[in-house]
Amino acid sequence: MNSIDLVLFDCDGVLVDSEIIASEVEAELLTEAGYPISTEEMAERFAGLTWHHALLQIEKEAEIPLSASLLDKHDQILDKRLARDVKIIDGVKGVLAGLKLPHGICSNSTSERLAMMLGKVGIKDHFGKHIYSARDLGPDRVKPKPDIFLHGAAQFGIDPSRVLVIEDSVHGVHAARSAGMRVVGFTGASHTYPSHADNLTDAGAETVISRMSALPGTIEALAAWSESMSA
Repeated sequence: MNSIDLVLFDCDGVLVDSEIIASEVEAELLTEAGYPISTEEMAERFAGLTWHHALLQIEKEAEIPLSASLLDKHDQILDKRLARDVKIIDGVKGVLAGLKLPHGICSNSTSERLAMMLGKVGIKDHFGKHIYSARDLGPDRVKPKPDIFLHGAAQFGIDPSRVLVIEDSVHGVHAARSAGMRVVGFTGASHTYPSHADNLTDAGAETVISRMSALPGTIEALAAWSESMSA
């Protein structure tokens, strides 16, 4: 197994505690539109998907039409809530300060929302130009497709097999694994649920951590294991 030369972070639910906010907003909008759903179920089923793709999935399953106005209404409400309430995940700044490997962000959020959230919590400048939005690649190239992770690896010139992805969602894990990358699952955000770790493992994560402070030791352990396997 190859060593680790690059770390790619998801953003929502990994670096910033935003998934719970999105799930609250989306559950409220769907319930008002005639599709009752709790914040917890929203987080478990749809975290990691764009709102557009979540709506498409719900329409197909429930066989009910959902208003196109939900798209714009969602963005307006969510952006206000995120600007007011989003917080950094505990331990992120310390981990980033000590991380020696090259690293970047690969997210389904828009570039504008990423800039706002990362700026608010004080880590935007740390990543510089290495903040990548799948929306910039095209509406049909978001996670669970692997495109954004392959794009991120290409910007660093590193083979996907030598990339470690940090993901909190099943959809994100599927995207990274489809890209041929290794994955550490993360369950330390507020939207976590009882079967979260098991679901991430089932999706392909090699291991799961619940505290960001555990990441450096996890990277070392995975790298050492890779070296022993190739010896």
